This record gives sequence, C-alpha cells and structure tokens, in this order.
Amino acid sequence: MSIIFEDVSFSGKNDAPVYNINLIFEPGSATVLLGPKGDEAGKSTLIKLIAGLIKPTYGKIIIDGVDATNIPVQKRNVAMVHQQIINYPHMSVFENIASPLRVMKIKKLEIQKEVLEVATLLRIESCLDRYPSELSGGQQQRTALARALVKRAKVILLNDPFVNLDYKLREELRGELKSLLKTRNTTAIYATQEAHEAMALGGTCVLLQDGRVIQEGPASDVYRKPVNIDAAMMLSDPPLSVFSGRITGHEVSLGESLTFPKTHAMEGIKSGEYFFALRPGHIRLTPFNDDDLELTMRVELAEISGSGTIIHTANSVLKLVLNLAGVHEYKTDSMIKVYIPLHKLFIFDQEKYLIKAPGEFQ
Repeated sequence: MSIIFEDVSFSGKNDAPVYNINLIFEPGSATVLLGPKGDEAGKSTLIKLIAGLIKPTYGKIIIDGVDATNIPVQKRNVAMVHQQIINYPHMSVFENIASPLRVMKIKKLEIQKEVLEVATLLRIESCLDRYPSELSGGQQQRTALARALVKRAKVILLNDPFVNLDYKLREELRGELKSLLKTRNTTAIYATQEAHEAMALGGTCVLLQDGRVIQEGPASDVYRKPVNIDAAMMLSDPPLSVFSGRITGHEVSLGESLTFPKTHAMEGIKSGEYFFALRPGHIRLTPFNDDDLELTMRVELAEISGSGTIIHTANSVLKLVLNLAGVHEYKTDSMIKVYIPLHKLFIFDQEKYLIKAPGEFQ
C-alpha cells in the first residue's frame, strides 16, 4: 500500500503541529521517523494522520491512489502498536491476538492457525493460555505486536513500541521485528527517538524537527551525510562533539592556542569560520591513523553504559565525548591523552549546514 503526503499540515490542541509535509511511503517499504525526545518533532502526529485518528488541517493524504484525507480509521487497512502496552486484561493471550480476526469473521480453524503462526514467530506460543497480568513486559509487547501482525494489514504503524522496555529486551524485539517485516509485504512506519534504533532497523529514515522534515533518505546515507548539525546530532548517541574553528590558507586553528596544518581534504574549502564535529566512537586513547591529532584532556565524567564507557573530557579549547568499547575507570579531573582522526571530521558552515562529511575526505 502506497501512502503519499501532499503539503500536509496539522495544528490541534492535543498533538504536535506539522508543517508542509511531503513524503512518499512505497508499498512494502520500511520507514523510520526519527526525532528528538518528546512529541514536539511531530512523529506521533504523522502516525495518527496515517491511521486516520486525526485529519490534516491542510493538504491531502493519498492511499493507493485514493484521497483518504477524510476516510475514518475504521475503514483504513492499518494496524498500530503503541508506546504503552495495550492488551485486553480479561482475555487470554490467544484471545488478545485473535480479537481482530474474530471481528473480521474469520473461520475458527483459520483463526487457530493464524494465531499459532504469529505467536510462534514471536516466541510466545507457550503463553497462549495466560493472561496479560501473568506476562513479562517483553511478552506483553510481543502479544500486542502479534495482534497487529495477525490482521495482515497493508500498513503497520509502530509508535515507539519498545521505549518502555529495558535495553536488552529492546535489542531482542527490534531484531525480531526487522525479520518479521521482511517476511510480510507490509508497509511499515516506525516512529522512534533513538538513533541506534533507526540505524538498526534500516530502510528509509525521515528526520523530523519541530514538525518539519529536515532530511530523508536511506538510513545509511543520512547517517554518513547529515544535511546539518541538527541532523547529525539526531543520529549520534552519545552526542557529537562540536567545536568552532577557523580554516586559513595553510592551517586550522581552534581557539587561540590550538593549531594544526590544513589537511589535503580541506584544500577546496575557503578560508573562514566553521564548525567541526566528531563522532564519539572515532576518538581513541592510542594513536591509530597517520593524521591523528594528539590532545591532552581533563576527565569531567566517566560513565559505564552497557559494555562500553562514555568519557566526557575538556581542555581550555574544546570539549570531547569518547565512546569506548569495554569498561574503563577514570577519576574525575585526571588527565588523559586522546587522538582525533582528522579525516573523520565533519565540517559545517556558519549556518550549520554540511560542507564536508568524513566519507568525502578519502
């Protein structure tokens, strides 16, 4: 099922506004709507517009060539999975999953077959006789996801469905969902605030900020070449290290005390003031590249995150965030040497739009 937004805007009391949205969701495609934390980006608003829960203030929504702007939710062939886990507490897992099929008046034997099939795919076939109160959080979300998938709707809308689950469970369910979507010819639209979730799901990525689309394209392309600093920030967790500097004929200066020779990749850039950015995973504690710049930094904070360590550092010129594999212990105010690969720098102009991405340095 194809979905086309033509100059769609929305303003209302209970949902974030969106402005002049023009998007095409191809049949069978997977699209991730990514925006900052909170609802102001407009992710949930777009999901509700597609479902028919709200209507555009301006513009049209075309579904399979038909103007569906005023078609109510009951007549749209869509399924939804919400942030909040929604299951019927008085029904068993089997009946929860079967409920949309019963509404469709599917035969009993076919219902049993469909429910068992999707429950097996989501590994909850042993839970079919239980009630939601007897399930773990992951089993409850799998049940809600199974109920959406069993409808065989042409469109499945997922509004940050794993946000309230723990990290390991989210990783597991995300992997299962990606595999499931590949096996079904369903147009999937997934709203999230997590950059790594957007990248893991792949497909097309749409970046939203304050109700506007700031970039769209294949997830890997958007990651490698963000249109501006805001887009780059959305796609980096932990956040990018951003600092200002000046490029002249032969050198680059950061502040008054830190200078280094202009690299070959910067030769085409005019002299002037720029913003530089670096992903936390590209900064190392030992030299690795020929163009590494050695800096002495003071540790402001070191925090263990899963199987990695995030280190916040600063000196008199700039602040840098490192994302290191493994567990590392560093005391606050201790001094460490770090190494910046200059070929990994993003360069943005004074309006914060991309001038050069790391891939273009090679």
